[in-house]
Amino acid sequence: MARLPAIWRDPFRLTARMSRLLDELFQDFTDLAEFTDLDVFPGFGHTDIYLKDKTLVIETELPGARKEDIQVRVEDNRLVITGEIRRYEEIRDENYIRMGRRYGAFRRVFPLPEEVEDKRAIRAKFENGVLRVEIPLKRVPETEGVFEVRID
Repeated sequence: MARLPAIWRDPFRLTARMSRLLDELFQDFTDLAEFTDLDVFPGFGHTDIYLKDKTLVIETELPGARKEDIQVRVEDNRLVITGEIRRYEEIRDENYIRMGRRYGAFRRVFPLPEEVEDKRAIRAKFENGVLRVEIPLKRVPETEGVFEVRID
C-alpha cells in the first residue's frame, strides 16, 4: 500500500507554519509602523466606518482583546488605535493542529475629517470584542465630489 505524503497526513501543519512565518515577517515592520500610517497587521481590527446623524462611527473588531490592552489617541488629524492581544496559556508549537487566531501588537490609523466638531469630544466604548469610536461632526461631509468612474 502506498504511503501518503507527509503534507496529506498532517494538512494543517503547513498552514500553521505559513501563518507563523507571515506573522514574524510583519513583526519586523513594527518599528516602521510607528512612523508611518502603514497597516502592517491587516489581520487585526476589521473595521466598519459609517455616518449616523452628525456622528462618524468607527467600529473595529478586536476579538480576544481586553479593554486595558487598547489605547485610542488623537495625533494631529489622525485617530490612532493601538494595543495588543495576548495569549495567556502557553502551548508548544508541535502540539498545534491548526493556529488560526492572531496574537500580538496592532496599530490602526484613520484620518479625521475637517468636519470634526471637537476632538476632545471623541468617545470610545469597548464591548463584546468591538471597539466603537464616535466622532461628533459640525456637519455631514459633502459628497459633491463623488462621481462614477467608467471602467474600460
